[in-house]
Amino acid sequence: MKSFGSDNHSGVHPSILAALAAANEGHCPAYGDDPHTERLKAELKRRFGCADSCVVFNGTGANVLALKVLTDSWNAVICAATAHIQVDECGAPEKHTGCKLLTVETPDGKLTPERVRPLLHGFGFQHHAQPRVISISQPTELGTLYTLEEMRALAGLAHAHGMYLHVDGARLANALAATGCTPEEMTRGCGADAVSLGGTKNGLMVGEAVLFFREELCGAVMYERKQMTQLASKMRFVSAQLNAYLEGDLYIRLAERSNRAAAYLAERLERIPQVRITQPVQTNAVFAVLPAAVRERLMREYCFYIWNEETGEVRWMTSFDTERVDVDAFADRIEALCRE
Repeated sequence: MKSFGSDNHSGVHPSILAALAAANEGHCPAYGDDPHTERLKAELKRRFGCADSCVVFNGTGANVLALKVLTDSWNAVICAATAHIQVDECGAPEKHTGCKLLTVETPDGKLTPERVRPLLHGFGFQHHAQPRVISISQPTELGTLYTLEEMRALAGLAHAHGMYLHVDGARLANALAATGCTPEEMTRGCGADAVSLGGTKNGLMVGEAVLFFREELCGAVMYERKQMTQLASKMRFVSAQLNAYLEGDLYIRLAERSNRAAAYLAERLERIPQVRITQPVQTNAVFAVLPAAVRERLMREYCFYIWNEETGEVRWMTSFDTERVDVDAFADRIEALCRE
């Protein structure tokens, strides 16, 4: 039975496992001085137009490293109240950067210049944390998407105030698959200064990448990564996965599968009067409210999470290996429980 709890619950794609096995042949220099990592850095620069990149173990490490490079301890990072760096990283950004997170309530997980501007005060005032970064997730934690114009507007606002734009791209592949944009259009082309590029939610075993788009930021990256214990000695095994992930646009094809599965799940749920979808289904997440009794019985059979304890809203995630038969079985069970 497939889980609808998280795209982290899926396994590793066979191409990634094959790349790991191939990388296991022979000896390679450690700490990133290997041909797999050299190839990866060149490929990320070609695809995204970044000035530099590095690999880390996980998504929290990617976000914290990006923010650490962009900030000093007296700075503040502005993010949505639902942002992963605020909700699901156990205070790691505050601990490692020393920065204050300034959160913005949003109905759809998306920041706008209008919502951010009230926090852009106190520059040069020694008693206030100095705003330095606007951090957004693409797609958001609610599965919604920023348009390129919306991203550019936030980057323009940040840059006009001497700030940076950070993009948490834990599911960036899903955003690219949904929009048809090129990687460079959605990052460098939108004015992003640092991007966390995810992989483990989309078929990797372990490993993410962090991309930096300003030359003046690059000198500190290797030292900050080392201090954060995110420097892998056998880095070839992380880089080899990411190389396979990018090759032939595998990452886009896998994200297309999970996006299609979520769209199909939404289509099935729309036929059930007792289920109300609460957010636009634009990537691989479906948010919904259903009768509490149905929800509780369903949770005994399937793994998924309650997103909002107050409203009973739940989150259902699809993965690259979610098939139509899995969606049909899940939707059929919801429908049956609603009829009882």
